[in-house]
Amino acid sequence: MSKAEYSRKTKETEIEVKIAYPTTGKINISTGIGFFDHMLTLFAKHGGFDMEVTAKGDLNVDAHHTVEDVGICLGKTFSKLFPDFETRNRFGHSVVPMDEALAETAIDLSGRSHLEFTAELPKIKLGDFDIELTEEFFKAFVNHFKITLHIILRSGRNMHHCLEAVFKSFAKALAEALMENKLYSQFGSSTKGTIDK
Repeated sequence: MSKAEYSRKTKETEIEVKIAYPTTGKINISTGIGFFDHMLTLFAKHGGFDMEVTAKGDLNVDAHHTVEDVGICLGKTFSKLFPDFETRNRFGHSVVPMDEALAETAIDLSGRSHLEFTAELPKIKLGDFDIELTEEFFKAFVNHFKITLHIILRSGRNMHHCLEAVFKSFAKALAEALMENKLYSQFGSSTKGTIDK
């Protein structure tokens, strides 16, 4: 089992993240934002990670700083846990339904930070979670894990279902991309001979 952790303290947030892979079923998420906790729990469960996230943020302002900074910390923790992109599948793809909602994710462990987030999300809240912060979370994660991530919400009406499909699809695609690849372990996963992180 591989383990990594990361902590970050600013004037806006104080966050601790611990991740282990593969999972033993241990997931403990506490950000002060109930719906966000639910999404991160789904991510850990379907991605196959043990995950502990503790976040204290300026929720009296709004949830933006907490959600974005958790994305930063998760990205940095994953970068520590998986420094060896050359030995992994590199590419991952997943399509996940959640009742009427359907989300698709494609991932490249490219060493290049790039996000394409295609979803028409209304500016509403689910509990204390602003739906528009979903893209901010993924942007922060991508920038600090240095991966290419495409997320497309294909359909959906119920926003809870939509975001649940998005996070599950993201988790499944990442799990596929992170699987060890014996061929790449021997010859590398890039014709350049290296992936720069």
